Amino acid sequence: MSSLPVIVGFGGFNAAGRSSGHHGFRRMVLESLPAPERQETLAGLAVLMQLVKVVDDQYVDEEGQALTLADIEARFGQQVIDGTLVRRIEKRHLDVDAAHWQKNLTVTGEAGKPFSFMTLAKQLPEPLPTDWVVEPLNDTDVMVTVYDGCDLKVDSYRSLPVKSAGQLPTGFEPGELYPSRFHPRGLQLTITAASDALHSSGLDWDSVLAEIEPDQVAVFASSAMSQLDDNSFAGLMQSRLKGSRVTAKQLPLGLNSMPADFINAYVLGSFGTTGAVTGACASFLYNLQKGIDMIGSGRARVVLVGSAEAPVTQECIEGYGAMTALATEDGLRAIEGADEVNFRRASRPFGQNCGFTLAESGQFVMLMDDELAIKLGADIHGAVTDVFINADGYKKSISAPGPGNYLTMAKAVHSAMQILGPERVKHNSFVHAHGSSTPGNRTSESELLDRVAGAFHIDNWPVVAAKAFVGHSLASASGDQIVSALGSFKYQLLPGIKTIDAIAADVHHQHLDFCLKDRPATQPLDVCFINAKGFGGNNASAVVLAPHVAEKMLAKRYGEATFADYSQRREATRSKAHAYDQRALKGDLATLYHFGKGMLNDADLELSDSGINMPGHAKPLSFKLDERFKDML
Repeated sequence: MSSLPVIVGFGGFNAAGRSSGHHGFRRMVLESLPAPERQETLAGLAVLMQLVKVVDDQYVDEEGQALTLADIEARFGQQVIDGTLVRRIEKRHLDVDAAHWQKNLTVTGEAGKPFSFMTLAKQLPEPLPTDWVVEPLNDTDVMVTVYDGCDLKVDSYRSLPVKSAGQLPTGFEPGELYPSRFHPRGLQLTITAASDALHSSGLDWDSVLAEIEPDQVAVFASSAMSQLDDNSFAGLMQSRLKGSRVTAKQLPLGLNSMPADFINAYVLGSFGTTGAVTGACASFLYNLQKGIDMIGSGRARVVLVGSAEAPVTQECIEGYGAMTALATEDGLRAIEGADEVNFRRASRPFGQNCGFTLAESGQFVMLMDDELAIKLGADIHGAVTDVFINADGYKKSISAPGPGNYLTMAKAVHSAMQILGPERVKHNSFVHAHGSSTPGNRTSESELLDRVAGAFHIDNWPVVAAKAFVGHSLASASGDQIVSALGSFKYQLLPGIKTIDAIAADVHHQHLDFCLKDRPATQPLDVCFINAKGFGGNNASAVVLAPHVAEKMLAKRYGEATFADYSQRREATRSKAHAYDQRALKGDLATLYHFGKGMLNDADLELSDSGINMPGHAKPLSFKLDERFKDML
């Protein structure tokens, strides 16, 4: 029997806040929560946003006055709400009303006559233009006479047509949680999100390592756009044009494999398999497929899977804007029919929309094979049985949707029916749609979901879309979807697409039921289908089972007595996870960043023909018997 890849931890940060403890999901369904849970999540966000402080384990305001959870909601609740989810782009990213650019300016003398200017000798271009005559004035200054005119680039500022994005909560800066010198924002998100996922498990990492061999860990993580701020590729490509120099860090830190590399080197200290699979906006699921394949084959027992993306930059906005892919201020104004634009409703999956909304996010899940999870008493938040990936075949437009997504979704539904049976899939499943909020997606994705539902005789199939809340975080988008799905399993609640009032007239829905308001489940939510699409023909669909389903499967596999013993030991794990959650709500995120600690030298390894002993690891790396090709020679 194949190992079941179970989710034993999850975490990260996006526009809804911290994912672990289901707080990001809670922010999405805030108005549907009981008061204690609503107030707890608001308080955690208020601390994250530096609106409220914690002194001696007590919430206090700027004056040191103690605050109850009800006080925080009353005084800061609206500010927290306004500073989360999709909203107008804040100036910490860029000033969308005065975005910097350089304008070309041709300068000539009056009536074609020469003209002169003074400058520093060290600022002269090399080589000098042929029509320039330079006269030294002193040791540092020169007089330049120009005979034929010249072209200059001068600073200019303009309003960007795109003004909304899914941004981390106002006031929260991930780089402040650890020594993040020269780290691009995407890698700051990687470190903090991966740490959050590990802590959420309630397991001590050293205790996990003690039960496995050093190479039975794997990390698969990437970013679709690489890192594109001044500390990475943007700085690399712009430095000389701006008259500054390239640094030694900008190129290596810009690579899209760096999220996985940073986790190996600074979070886990992993010697296991690593990889950075990129599939445009489906990248998280591409990495997830590698993770479940590694566990299913037995080549890894613990896998950290994720993506981190920080695309709220002028370059990304300009690039996607040039493709007419983003929701613009004028487009939203036309949809709303009002002069005042509500940027909170910029991301509008399956409604009247005009483009998607960029977002920043880092999301990670910790996978484990079921045997190890039972042995360690790990908590199980769900299980991922399959991720299907298919391309679109021949295409005319690289960015247009194609038939590949029909293959992935149909395979996913068929796979789930093999596990749960057709009736449970028909009545106890829901879809987390890609829901990018473009006019093309609302018709093409709704049509494929409708046709798949019809083919499998599913009626009133619930459809939700996380991008309505957090925007489109590119590589991390399906990670946003998965952590939201885990929240739905936990609370048996489907989050509504609350940025629209009705689905658009061209949306297919004969067999679909688009949730426009938060909806308590009328039947147990047993399985979620995560759907992701990406430019270039990258399609992926995942089957995620609810924790109660995974537990029932494991109770059958291991027997009631073993499962009862596991359940008892799991309480200690849950207690530790809860303790972390309570500390994190008060600002103690305990970000893991082990720079230069515990390093092994090559000489420390003890090699033999049966394996490798590695100091610091309880078990040696053992060479496995390989009889795959034994009968071929």
